[in-house]
Amino acid sequence: MSTASVVASPSVPESRTAKAPDATVTDPALVRRAVKAAALGNAMEWFDFGVYSYLAVTLGKVFFPSGNPTAQLLSTFGAFAAAFLVRPLGGLVFGPLGDRVGRQKVLALTMIMMAVGTFAIGLIPSYAAIGVGAPVLLLVARLVQGFSTGGEYAGASTFIAEYAPDRRRGFLGSWLEFGTLAGYIGGAGLVTLMTALLSADDLTSWGWRVPFLIAGPMGLIGLYLRMRLEETPAFAAEVEKAEQDRPRVPLREMVTGQWRALLLCVGLVLVFNVTDYMLLSYMPSYLTGELHYDETHGLLVVLGVMALMMIVQPFAGALTDRIGRRPVIAAGCAGFLLLSVPALLLIREGSLLAVALGMGALGLLLVCFTASMPSALPALFPTKVRYGSLSIGFNVSVSLFGGTTPLVVTALIGATGNTMMPAYYMMAAAVIGGFAVWRMAESAGRPLPGSAPSVAGRHAG
Repeated sequence: MSTASVVASPSVPESRTAKAPDATVTDPALVRRAVKAAALGNAMEWFDFGVYSYLAVTLGKVFFPSGNPTAQLLSTFGAFAAAFLVRPLGGLVFGPLGDRVGRQKVLALTMIMMAVGTFAIGLIPSYAAIGVGAPVLLLVARLVQGFSTGGEYAGASTFIAEYAPDRRRGFLGSWLEFGTLAGYIGGAGLVTLMTALLSADDLTSWGWRVPFLIAGPMGLIGLYLRMRLEETPAFAAEVEKAEQDRPRVPLREMVTGQWRALLLCVGLVLVFNVTDYMLLSYMPSYLTGELHYDETHGLLVVLGVMALMMIVQPFAGALTDRIGRRPVIAAGCAGFLLLSVPALLLIREGSLLAVALGMGALGLLLVCFTASMPSALPALFPTKVRYGSLSIGFNVSVSLFGGTTPLVVTALIGATGNTMMPAYYMMAAAVIGGFAVWRMAESAGRPLPGSAPSVAGRHAG
């Protein structure tokens, strides 16, 4: 890293940051590149998850033949959830590795693994062709994806947070979830187009493979962008300290030494991911399977909701810089507690307008989390353990509560016959999230724990 005191000096390369005596001065061009590279990786991850969710019914027919559509759907979502069971293992490996060898190197590795796992799904023969080997191979590919994503979100959010100026961390961090929504829209849009253009037989025989095969080129582009990045200023400072007197941080310190922050992280991630997966992953199948809604119309409604969220996302991120992360997250928790039942009743009414209004309300509430969490979660932990501790807390919560949401809610509806279960599940998550936000400290406009203040260089906008 350059040690020049003025970032715009002609002697300082454009891609560098400068370290002033009392603060890190960030280069706007480098910050923009970091945000783009991190967001693209997130987009690729959620392109796959979006495609998998929207093709759940088709994948059930291809890999889990059964005379019972509910059993097929449960089997498909079971494979979906299996990837989340290994995410904590990925977090245990990639998180501490990111704190030891660097954020950029680990993010490049997770990008490669994600692309390989997703691309491989598109090559797996059907159950009709090779029998039980088909679902086994699907499970293996999903486990590779899950293991790699164990280091993806925590690393990407840490990367952006450590590059961003303190006063713009919410706005810049919000672009990470903008990438998530872009990936979902890309996956959902492609599935919607294929559903409209292909016959059911063509979609089942070969059409479902196309979205997964696209992951190969996407992964190469993302890898190229990430390989061009430098390490974050915060990590570089830790490396300098390590050369003098800082020992390696043992795994137990990342857990027992951060137990309070980890509990807050689990609670915040729980409400964030339960509502996220409920709306973006489960709702298309709920509309089709439980409410017998037209499949194409249901996909278009969800696509429209995600487009609305993308428009609002950067503005909401900037709002967290102005009024704080806590008020925005608290508003989302209160909204889901009060409006989940009315929104789902609107959705169950069945008309296109009612479904759009109900889904739109849930989508706008979800933005309270997608715009806040990428900047709020890294601020829970000090620099020396940020990647590792955040990976552990984030992935434990996602694995237990987020990724299992479609499976659990489908099973609850099957067991009780109550189609209002999605609303009750979101309300329970909102209560837990509300308690976590009550106990967390405000981080907006403040330096990350363990890091020097970070300010924007010239021409930052």
